[in-house]
Amino acid sequence: MQYISVKLFFPFTRSYVEIKRLARENAARAKPLSPTLDFVFKTLFSGKDEDSREALRLLLSSCIHRQVQDLHLQNTEILPAFLLGKVFRLDVHVTFNDGEQADIEMQVNRSDDDLKARSLLYASRLFESQLGRGERFKDAKRVYIIFFLDFVLFPQSAKVPRRYVFMEETEHDRLNELIEVIYYEMPKTADAVREYFEGKETLKTLPTEQKWCIYFKYRVEEGMEPLIDELRLEEEGIMRADRALRKIERDREKRARRIFWDNQRLVYNSDIDAAKEKGRMAGREEIARNALAEGLSIEIVQKITGLDIDTIKKL
Repeated sequence: MQYISVKLFFPFTRSYVEIKRLARENAARAKPLSPTLDFVFKTLFSGKDEDSREALRLLLSSCIHRQVQDLHLQNTEILPAFLLGKVFRLDVHVTFNDGEQADIEMQVNRSDDDLKARSLLYASRLFESQLGRGERFKDAKRVYIIFFLDFVLFPQSAKVPRRYVFMEETEHDRLNELIEVIYYEMPKTADAVREYFEGKETLKTLPTEQKWCIYFKYRVEEGMEPLIDELRLEEEGIMRADRALRKIERDREKRARRIFWDNQRLVYNSDIDAAKEKGRMAGREEIARNALAEGLSIEIVQKITGLDIDTIKKL
């Protein structure tokens, strides 16, 4: 009986070195992550490392125009007060400065829902959640709802941001300081970006909160590298955010390499199995030829080798 070496049938075309090269190229093709992506925004500002926490603290400080000292991430799922009430899932929910709360949201697409009503509902739910039975209203802490929007919600004005509080209708005195809703319409920073590249505007004249808007919107856009580099140099919070994002990207590249290697192992094992099967098939065919040469019937040869009758007839 003639034995066929598996090596003759094994189509191994990718060497170890080549697979490593392909793995590196596969990871390198991954594009930089945009902070406007919902999962990226949440991952960036919910991280437990120092860069993520400091970036969040400095972002919040720039939004509320006050120094944030202590900062604690909270559960982003806000349960209703009654059984069938609506469950709210926030992007980034934090408590800070001994009890104040903030929800920071990234909204890329304009939905057909009422974003303004959503903002008020988020604020009321956070405000309501802080007081338990027997606690006094005067002990209530401030609540901030902060939206970064990649579309224009208030076309009547170019102002960035827009801040809303409870005020008297005509005399405009504030009811209290307890609830504030802030909207950052990031497309409204386009003029500042254009003037920067025309040399008419320097970043130093922009408020820090607008710099965050520019960073979020333009980090991954082609040709914006000089602007983003200058933002990183000027603002510690943006520098830390970008450093945290780069770490997330490296982790993603590691996962990409892992997936690539897993796929290569599957291909390798599949090729091995195919080669073994081809070798077994060649061996059975050789046995069948010898049996037919000895005058055995096709039916008997089929029982011996397991080959189908059509294959035997072709031998």
